[in-house]
Amino acid sequence: MAAPLLFLLMLVLSAPALPQAAADGGEEEEPRKTYIFRVDHRAKPSAFPTHAHWYASAAFASSAGSGPPLQPLHVYGTVFHGFSASIPVSHAAELRRHPAVLAAFEDRVRPLHTTRSPQFMGLRARLGLWSLADYGSDVIVGVLDTGVWPERRSLSDRNLPPVPARWRGGCDSGPGFPASACNRKLVGARFFSQGHDAHYYGVSAAAAASNNNGSAVEFKSPRDADGHGTHTATTAAGSVAYGASMAGYASGVAKGVAPKARVAAYKVCWKGAGCLDSDILAGFDAAVADGVDVVSVSIGGGSGATAPFYLDPIAIGAYGAVSRGVFVAVSAGNEGPTAMSVTNLAPWLATVGAGTIDRNFPAEVVLDDGTRLSGVSLYSGKSTTNSSLPLYYPGRTGGLSASMCMENSIDPALVKGKIVICDRGSSPRVAKGMVVKEAGGAAMILANGEANGEGLVGDAHVLPALAVGEKEGDKIKAYAGNASNPTATISFGSTVVGVKPAPVVASFSARGPNGLVPEILKPDFIAPGVNILAAWTGAAGPTGLPGDARRAEFNILSGTSMACPHASGAAALLRSAHPGWSPAAIRSALMTTAVVVDNRGGPLADEAAEPGHAATPLDYGAGHVSLGRALDPGLVYDAGEEDYVAFMCAIGYEPNEIQVVTHKPASCPAAVGNHRPSGSDLNYPSISVVLYGGNTSRTVTRTATNVGADASATYRARVQMVAGSGVSVAVKPEKLVFSPAAKKQSFAVTVTATSSSSSGSAAPAYGYLVWSERAGHDVRSPIVVTWLQPM
Repeated sequence: MAAPLLFLLMLVLSAPALPQAAADGGEEEEPRKTYIFRVDHRAKPSAFPTHAHWYASAAFASSAGSGPPLQPLHVYGTVFHGFSASIPVSHAAELRRHPAVLAAFEDRVRPLHTTRSPQFMGLRARLGLWSLADYGSDVIVGVLDTGVWPERRSLSDRNLPPVPARWRGGCDSGPGFPASACNRKLVGARFFSQGHDAHYYGVSAAAAASNNNGSAVEFKSPRDADGHGTHTATTAAGSVAYGASMAGYASGVAKGVAPKARVAAYKVCWKGAGCLDSDILAGFDAAVADGVDVVSVSIGGGSGATAPFYLDPIAIGAYGAVSRGVFVAVSAGNEGPTAMSVTNLAPWLATVGAGTIDRNFPAEVVLDDGTRLSGVSLYSGKSTTNSSLPLYYPGRTGGLSASMCMENSIDPALVKGKIVICDRGSSPRVAKGMVVKEAGGAAMILANGEANGEGLVGDAHVLPALAVGEKEGDKIKAYAGNASNPTATISFGSTVVGVKPAPVVASFSARGPNGLVPEILKPDFIAPGVNILAAWTGAAGPTGLPGDARRAEFNILSGTSMACPHASGAAALLRSAHPGWSPAAIRSALMTTAVVVDNRGGPLADEAAEPGHAATPLDYGAGHVSLGRALDPGLVYDAGEEDYVAFMCAIGYEPNEIQVVTHKPASCPAAVGNHRPSGSDLNYPSISVVLYGGNTSRTVTRTATNVGADASATYRARVQMVAGSGVSVAVKPEKLVFSPAAKKQSFAVTVTATSSSSSGSAAPAYGYLVWSERAGHDVRSPIVVTWLQPM
């Protein structure tokens, strides 16, 4: 392998340098920005053979004003109609007035939301969903991320049948990535850098590619220099790889959730630079045109976290995919446990939060007064148990930056040869370890603060280091400050499975309520997202830091980025088992069969809360994915384009704004009588009711479709609200009778608040509606009731 890898390194493309400023005295150019333009594609004059010709023509430019012909970066024609271009701000203002331009929005940067987990979700070899779906062999999962490292065993096509004949995609060749890198497993690989290049360098892709200064390693091809994309792709659909581990941790057989599903990689994110909306939209457009069945997007947040759907390219691109039958899973974000931090809020998305699994990587710090404190670590070098080392906390004298071990913040003379205590926050956890190492420190203790509580994730640190919870960290810092000669040792364990309780809502997992449309509960559900083993790039060490020279075939990461591909793989299996199900039906099956208890039988807990404090649907949505049950959910809550248009009308969008999302003319019906349409009326698997002002009651409707084996089934309703919620819930009818001629049945849910609870300051109320039948199906929907004052 040495020679091929050396060849790949020779083909590495370094990140381009920033363009030089204009020479003194020269005329200063008007600032340029990249914009995405949504165009009414039906307005194209017949004289132009394609939309691309039209957009680049003088005729298109002159219709908007006096600007020169455009040079589009991307032309969109599948999930979105329009183009992106880097143009002067004044020209953008002119183009907004073009008669065919429906909307324009500025390009934005979005961050990435950065094996045992399939079994933890209820999958078993040769049984149930894996067996029925043939491990997903006929399904293609498109992954929008940082690309892929194709040589990994997790992307082997051994024993796979031919690529599905309907596949229309291909492999983009480029530095380090010949077209032959694709196979029957990795069926497609493309890259999109035009938006990235224009945003960071203000130049074309060709000019950026020739402007190298060696500042950072990257490949101008689908090859993954970051590792995130390889990890997410193989989490969703990695092939079986025996003898997998990360430096001995989590050893065993690694496999994705849908291990025979095919992977198509769309590189829309770039190492250290994030992901540009225009490139993300191009990735969606290509993936759907190529013929993927599922799209996995571990991206979100940024400045567009609560933008209206008609200004959110992820929401727009996903709508175009869903309207063509493609399931789209997205990560909820890592800004938890802050309330209202969840991102990717559109109701046609499956928004995935993160939970723990029953596996841990214990480590321990022993203070010289005999106190033993537990933590976690993935450090694979030598322990410090041979001798005690001095403890030092930079925050006592160095201020906030020093307490967090930020770059250039700690004095080498004070930390040399010591165990340095660093507070978590403001910089990557592993970067703090590199700061300590470069300053001469011997080891590190990473201490949580209030924001993370006792939530811990393992990291493959570059020096002996472990993470501890807030309480343990406070004890260590107190000892370091009060003892006359504070010393300690650090030891590292191996891998422990069967940990209880699990799952637990990860402290970092973003939380509801939905800050854009509170009538839609987000996240939809949680999936394994803590300490997940999957394949890794050959271009970076396990920390991803420039100074980490180690290389590993597999890495262990945490984040909702890791939870999202679990849902994508789950959707691939369900699509294979039930090819006629819509994306909404698949999401419904995952939601209504999710579990809300842990492996001890108690309610799901919140890692960021005090022990014994139960999490709520605002933390975990419908619950934790349980694939053993999702195969046969009994009932589903389906939805299609008409439902989503009605939803956007209900939340106040104008027809022209809806058309930006749907690509079709839209009209909203006039209100009938005193009935005020609400986003709560969307046929969603969860029920989120918002009582505005002095309103004390609200009725919403749902329609259930029987997908069970028994076409003649009878379901009965059961409602359970948390004690003391001050809310009553009535369901009419209380019995649903299905037959071969009546596969759908509707019902109404009326939520009524007591006078003591009906105020804007009241805490949300929680509960569940469960439809049960004698064959054993329990179709569960979370109920959340909130009070808001009208704007």
